[in-house]
Amino acid sequence: MGKGIDILPIEWIKELIHLVAERLVVVDRDGIISYMDSAYLDFLGITDEQAIGRPVQEVIENSRMHIVAKTGIAELSAVQPIKGSEMIANRYPIYVKNQLVGAAGTVMFRNPQEWIEYSKRIQPLLEELQYYKKKLEKELQSKYKFTDLVGINPKFIEAKRLAERGSRSQSSILLIGESGTGKELFAHSIHQNSARSIFPFIRVNCASIPEHLLESELFGYESGAFTGAKKGGKKGKFEQGHMGTIFLDEIGDMPLPMQSKLLRVLQEKEIERIGGNTPKTVDVRIIAATHRDLEIMVEEGKFRKDLYYRLNVLKVEIPPLRERPEDILAVSKILLKKLERKFSIQEIQLSEVVIECLKHHSWPGNVRELENVLERALNILDGDIIQLEHLPLYMQDQEIYRIPGHMHLIKCPNLSLNEPVQPLRDIIASVEREAILKAIQQAEGNKVKAASILGIGKTSFYDKCKLHDIQ
Repeated sequence: MGKGIDILPIEWIKELIHLVAERLVVVDRDGIISYMDSAYLDFLGITDEQAIGRPVQEVIENSRMHIVAKTGIAELSAVQPIKGSEMIANRYPIYVKNQLVGAAGTVMFRNPQEWIEYSKRIQPLLEELQYYKKKLEKELQSKYKFTDLVGINPKFIEAKRLAERGSRSQSSILLIGESGTGKELFAHSIHQNSARSIFPFIRVNCASIPEHLLESELFGYESGAFTGAKKGGKKGKFEQGHMGTIFLDEIGDMPLPMQSKLLRVLQEKEIERIGGNTPKTVDVRIIAATHRDLEIMVEEGKFRKDLYYRLNVLKVEIPPLRERPEDILAVSKILLKKLERKFSIQEIQLSEVVIECLKHHSWPGNVRELENVLERALNILDGDIIQLEHLPLYMQDQEIYRIPGHMHLIKCPNLSLNEPVQPLRDIIASVEREAILKAIQQAEGNKVKAASILGIGKTSFYDKCKLHDIQ
């Protein structure tokens, strides 16, 4: 066995150079060609005598070999047009006994046809890479805007107006609301309406990520930081969201130790990866959301007071759906349009009794529950009108009673078969009293407006109030 390449015959070394995929040229300190392999000569269409001893820039178009030979700085994976083909060039300085003596350069292809064949093989990979790049960019963009948030309820309009104003600032925003009220839609809309809209929108559900993984998800980690750590490390959500918006959903479920680290990020505007020792500057806008009462959690020591004040620069309270009965129809239409695209159908309508049933349901799951109810209906729909039988049984059991002569529908009390039946006039009186009280509530105490809601005259309304002992 030989002891090294230095014992190989010179003809062997030349043949080895010829066999490798990359073509080779060598220049001295002054950029004069000292060697060029035969495949490179063939590609250029010249002889050995026409190349050796000449300045490299006179032989190879767009060459930078003479520059590398002077600077001693390598240039890797550079695109170099040669004879109408774009080659991938690598240029290396040559040091002998710590002295810069010249440079070696390679190009990857023997001839234009080889470049074409390579392009055919690599093109599908490039297209796949581009597909996933666009998919990732799409996932990091906001999907909704303020025009998607519909409703005429005064509390909802106020929440939307406040969020829209806040979107134009750089301050943190805290979204408060029950689960399913649309906090994420508000967050999307705020980002979309902000100056950061062209940058990423990163969503993090603090309740769904295990506590031991949350830090690495948010701040990333360096290579070898722990067993199983990805080679080369990993960017955290804050690095991914640089210049954009981070939406921290269910912030009330974030563990106290992570709250401290989040506070540091907000104060110092820098993060430190797990296993790293060099802080990285990040510029992100925080939108946080929760269904919990953070003020009570602060009093109980379950949420940091300083973090609460840092997040609560602008608080937007989103009302639950049960407080927005006047918005049920508009929200349902928006959801139906979304579901129509999913089911590839068009022009689905709601029957009158279904509309009233939706308006009188308490909606503990809010907009999310409403979407679920409508999606269920479309799955069993055999026409283009959603009827009462298409709703879940728990909503069908919610009986609806129409007061004779009134346009308003109200819920009738459920009667058990084991309970004694009351006289019909008592049932009607009970239902009438409930209708009047509900109308007064909807009219915010304005009895003239309440009479109008019930479709009766003012005098008749006051008589009925007196009859049912309603002040």
